[in-house]
Amino acid sequence: MPLLEETTVPQEHPLTLPVVIIGNGPSGICLSYLLSGYKPYLDTTTVHPNPVLFRKLQETKHVPITEQDLEYLSEGLEGRSRNPVAVLFDTLLHPNADFGYEFPPVLKWRRDKQQHIPHMVLGKATPGGAWHAMEGSMLTISLGIWMELPGVNYRDLTGGKHRDVTSDRATPEEISTYYRDYVKLKGLQKNFVDNTYVTSVQKLCRGQEVEALENGKTDQDGRVGDGDNEGFGGNGKECVNNAGALWEIRGYQQVQSDTHVPFCLFAENVVLATGASDSPVRLGVEGEDLPFVFHSISELGLAVSQKRLDMNSDPVLIIGAGLSAADAVLCARNSNIKVLHVFRKSVDNPDLIFKQLPKTLYPEYHKVYNMMCSQTYTNEGVSVRPFPDYTSFPEHCLVSFQSDRKCLLQGDNSLKAFKISLALVLIGTNPNLFFLKGQGQYLGKDPTRPISCKQNPIDIDPYTYECTKEPGLFAMGPLVGDNFVRFLKGGALGIASCLLKRFKKREKLISNGRNNII
Repeated sequence: MPLLEETTVPQEHPLTLPVVIIGNGPSGICLSYLLSGYKPYLDTTTVHPNPVLFRKLQETKHVPITEQDLEYLSEGLEGRSRNPVAVLFDTLLHPNADFGYEFPPVLKWRRDKQQHIPHMVLGKATPGGAWHAMEGSMLTISLGIWMELPGVNYRDLTGGKHRDVTSDRATPEEISTYYRDYVKLKGLQKNFVDNTYVTSVQKLCRGQEVEALENGKTDQDGRVGDGDNEGFGGNGKECVNNAGALWEIRGYQQVQSDTHVPFCLFAENVVLATGASDSPVRLGVEGEDLPFVFHSISELGLAVSQKRLDMNSDPVLIIGAGLSAADAVLCARNSNIKVLHVFRKSVDNPDLIFKQLPKTLYPEYHKVYNMMCSQTYTNEGVSVRPFPDYTSFPEHCLVSFQSDRKCLLQGDNSLKAFKISLALVLIGTNPNLFFLKGQGQYLGKDPTRPISCKQNPIDIDPYTYECTKEPGLFAMGPLVGDNFVRFLKGGALGIASCLLKRFKKREKLISNGRNNII
């Protein structure tokens, strides 16, 4: 689609902003809330069950958490995140949640509009991010209250729905509605620009900054500076790698179904809050690009709704042993569609996600796990058949797909061929940071490998979430290993605290400078 004339998004915003957030999911929403002047204080009417943390909080109870020493507060805390500030914020919002308790938050929120940091949140759809694209009838892994954002009780906004006494999980539709309503309720709409697609983010070099700001000169690829400038230091230009440099953000906004309007923004700080569902992990085998091989569970639902699949069809091949694969198995079984389920791990592997889920809260996933264990394929066929249209293939891998819709599996030192109707490869997703230099690989803990939420997250300062290899660039959420909403909120706390302290320090220096001149 050809692009129209250059414009900013939207026109009423200044060309240069203190902060631009890329991604409008729960990470971006939570950070926008904290940058909009909302401050967390200790609620002195509550008592935190951790006596050491509670003592620390009482020492500075009249100071907002964002202005305190997060490293000091986080010290000694343990939780299900590798990031200490994520554990801290989670225990302040949901004390002792991992022990099954539902204690009230120990925080109260006050708004100080003088502490607002101007910012813009760019997202591909309406606020809520990937939650709008998820299957609406499935249930979340986390409890509904763990999905809530600061200052708005999830149950209050969703009518206090409870499904039964043992489960308070929510549907993606309920969660996406909650996030959309949250933005309106907290008056954050002016910070959000929907239907925007970022195509380039780069730090400007000295000489490029002035040129870009004065006349918007770009090369044929829409980048500032010389077209053959590789990285940040090409053509002898000196790059600004310290705080205070400008970032250039380019992309387009989809204003109608067939109209793309380009934009160019400049920011002092950029926050990556893009999540991890952009790019499905591929097997890398022969035939993976054939038209009956898919990498999204939504394709299964589409095939069923269009009546391309029914109980008389050849089996659906599902590859993977995670929750997405389990969801696909449930979807197929609910439509009486035959399933071949292939995964590399043994059913006794302690790393299987099903081993970590309580049976009372997740009965549907334990049903799938039971099928995986009891319906295993042998050379003589299926050993037992309590579920007649499902067959599992533990410790097997896919060798190839053939154009005649046959798939070749390997396991037990033997090859097996099966005729299938379609295949779903559901072995995980990776973030797509194509808009960064080298797809952002240099930002990872291991710069020789692609960014991966589990194997190679972005390397950050644990208390500010600033990228260790790129000052002025921050990352949060799945990009730094926090895949659950419970913990990605800690990234918002760390980043907001860092930026608020820096801007406050800068204002103080400017004020002192003026006084010296006077």
